[in-house]
Amino acid sequence: MLSFGKGTVDMHNQANQNAHKTFFSGVLLLTLSTVSVKVIGLLYKIPMLASLGSEGMGYFNSAYEIYALFCVISTAGLPVALSILISGALARGEEAKVSQIYRTALWIFLAIGILGTGIMIVFAKQFCDLIQSENAYYSILAIAPPVFLICVSSALRGFFQGYRQMLPTAVSQMLEAFGKLVFGLAFAYFALQKGYDTPIIAAFAGLGLTLGTLISVLYLAVKKLRFPHADRTVSVNTHGTFLRRLCRLAVPMTLGASLVSVTKLIDMTMILRRLQSIGYSEVLANEAYGSYTTLALSVFGLLPTLLNSVALPLVPSLSGAIAEGNRERQAQMIRLSYRLTSIFAIPAALGVSAFAAPVLKLLFGHDAEAVAIAAPLLSYLGVSVFLSCMITATNSVLHAYQIVNRPIFSMLAGAVIKLVFAYVLIGNPSIGLIGAPISTFLCNLTVVLLNLYVAARLCEIPDLLSVLLRPMLAAAPAVGIGFIGYHLIAARLGESAILTLAMLSIVVITYLVLACKTGTVRREDILAMPMGDRIVRFFTDIHLLREEQKDRIIKGKDL
Repeated sequence: MLSFGKGTVDMHNQANQNAHKTFFSGVLLLTLSTVSVKVIGLLYKIPMLASLGSEGMGYFNSAYEIYALFCVISTAGLPVALSILISGALARGEEAKVSQIYRTALWIFLAIGILGTGIMIVFAKQFCDLIQSENAYYSILAIAPPVFLICVSSALRGFFQGYRQMLPTAVSQMLEAFGKLVFGLAFAYFALQKGYDTPIIAAFAGLGLTLGTLISVLYLAVKKLRFPHADRTVSVNTHGTFLRRLCRLAVPMTLGASLVSVTKLIDMTMILRRLQSIGYSEVLANEAYGSYTTLALSVFGLLPTLLNSVALPLVPSLSGAIAEGNRERQAQMIRLSYRLTSIFAIPAALGVSAFAAPVLKLLFGHDAEAVAIAAPLLSYLGVSVFLSCMITATNSVLHAYQIVNRPIFSMLAGAVIKLVFAYVLIGNPSIGLIGAPISTFLCNLTVVLLNLYVAARLCEIPDLLSVLLRPMLAAAPAVGIGFIGYHLIAARLGESAILTLAMLSIVVITYLVLACKTGTVRREDILAMPMGDRIVRFFTDIHLLREEQKDRIIKGKDL
């Protein structure tokens, strides 16, 4: 009997390990896909800026922010809610309900998609009046159809995620991004060769998004048709039940994500309207907005995407500690999450602020005027890189405690702060466009502080000063050395892409050495990361960690 019991326990432990491996493989796959999509999006904007110029990118980005808001409203919460209901039904052995859940959700997605596309088309003129950019009209029309297509795509992604199959989502995201890149550039080049005006060229570029999304939907539809179907026999009275459960899960998530898009719309509206109020023409305001969104915001948005995945695997561990009632373990996981975020995000924030101009010249050097506008804006945005990552970390902590409404109020408060300060600062001629990144900083700071306040009431949180101080003390000298070295060499030899890459490499290596040698990066920090044991072995081999620490780290005793 004892032998049988031990075998049962071993089988149970093995099943748990396999489940964790499956989860982390899916997380890693989606993380790599998301990062790849962001990188493709950045690469897409480099030749697109050359084709459209800052003015054309202003029209395109104006339309895209409106499209993004409709997409968030349509898809931010529903795919996750759908996947939760499907995975729950499968876990309970109720496979017969899966098809019913999916069909109920699909009808919701279709209705929202049709409504969203219709609103963008019918009210395109009104949107142009709101943002005071009449020339964005054709771009808005061009990217209205993808609202419907992305709804269909999201329903299919939610279905596969419910089965814990992340590959279809990852592949469809890549297809969508590549389609936007290839077809967007092809259509823009065609319109450019035909000699069309800038607003029309921007609209042609938007057609690439439509084709990219269509290819993604077709891929997912084929995968769904080939997917083995479960028994569809189920009570017809369950439609309302599934609908209520979907809405109960999806609405809070959608509201929270929508507020993020609303803050971006505030940026767009405030920039275009307030710049014109202090004397800018519509064309000049769109050029400034295009430079800000295409250059500064693209680089800024890429970094949190890369850094946010670092602490993501800690969330299931925190949820487990909460379920067990282990408050010591909860505090440990929260401390580790905040520290990992700080270790990566603080040097990134300082680096962006210090190397804003060199990085933008490296990526967009063909448009010196746009770089000149965007470089100081990116320097101000750099500080918000850390705050943006902390928003994700604090939101994850609150979600692990199943507190889904408080982050919504935090984002709402941040959006109000952003609205007020963007209006006041951008409308001040002595501040102008610099008011946009300043208002972003104040918005993010508000969200982080409110989230930390709520988290402190749930569990003991670490001393934030100690969490932030060590990475700052290691990052400041590293960035300072690189910054001074760059300008000394550039003064003698001139600026170049090789010099920028070399100095950034020196900054990274210097920070890594200082962080390891001063104890900023600890053993548990490395082990908590994906492939932590391999990183430990490598760091030990190159003497960044002491040899005697190796076995303890790999065995996880420090956790």
